[in-house]
Amino acid sequence: MSSSADSISDGELEDIYRFAIQLGRDAGQMLLDGLQRRRSLGAEGMPEAQVEKLNAVDIVTQTDHDVEAFIHKSIRERYPTHEFVGEETYSAGATRDYLVTDRPTWIVDPLDGTVNYTHGFPMFCVSIALCVDQRPVVGVIYAPLLQQLFSARRGGGAWLNESTSLPLLGGGIGPLPREAPRKCLFGCEWGKDRRDPETGEGNLGRKIESFVTMAMEPRGKGERGGMVHGVRSLGSATMDLAYTAMGAFDIWWEGGCWEWDVAAGICLLQEAGGLVTTANPPVNWEERWGPGQGVPEISLGGRLYLCIRPAVDAVDGSETGRQSQERVVREVWKRVKRLDYSRPGVEVS
Repeated sequence: MSSSADSISDGELEDIYRFAIQLGRDAGQMLLDGLQRRRSLGAEGMPEAQVEKLNAVDIVTQTDHDVEAFIHKSIRERYPTHEFVGEETYSAGATRDYLVTDRPTWIVDPLDGTVNYTHGFPMFCVSIALCVDQRPVVGVIYAPLLQQLFSARRGGGAWLNESTSLPLLGGGIGPLPREAPRKCLFGCEWGKDRRDPETGEGNLGRKIESFVTMAMEPRGKGERGGMVHGVRSLGSATMDLAYTAMGAFDIWWEGGCWEWDVAAGICLLQEAGGLVTTANPPVNWEERWGPGQGVPEISLGGRLYLCIRPAVDAVDGSETGRQSQERVVREVWKRVKRLDYSRPGVEVS
């Protein structure tokens, strides 16, 4: 298979897409089986072991490893020439380099929302993406406890539970509010960096200040208060992206994600008609990315994401859906702090 996405025929991509959907369903069943085992052990007073990686909120279970091994083996047998990047195999190594090349590469998170999973909170999922030329062209997200299967492929749209009776994800969603971020639902995550904000170190304090600014009345924070309808955190970046594609979130702003957290969701959101750009306000963005100048493209390995839901054109013809998305991006940039998630060899804006 050629390394160019444009050279993959629609038929080949459809086969890969169907394979990924079945793989997601099978992996999701493994998550349910693992959850049942956890509950059985818990009833006997023998909780399943979990290992802390970075800290107490960055954990991994045996189920994470088992599901990733199953997915990797299945892909290797079906597509032996494809590359593979999985969260647990990556995390086990010493590198933090960006490993995705232009070659066909599967990017997998076997269990996004591990903390949710260990508590039985339903916002956890398996995330499977195929990237070519470093762009996601297939994305499958399956939340088995919710029985929600989100799927997308390049040029084929984005779907919930493969249903032809439901609109394409993003379909039927109206214009973005003129007063945005006012009247918007704002999605975010606390992240794994939990250093004390009072020390001035880390990203937690910057995130909290940004959350408060987005939520505060317009007179607050030097007239920058966003007065969003609400601030929501699902505990899973993958599910956040899926819900943004669905239109449940108007805005999602986050830093610290790795490519397995977002690759499938980016495919889903873009196929649904959403916008993905950088979470950090670019330097001199008012001059470089002002009205009429678009917004910058994101790097898959950049770890900083601002996503806007799909939107239709204004009824009065004053702006297109894309223009309204870019308008909301600028309004968010006015209100958030710059986050620091550096990475070797990757420009993170």
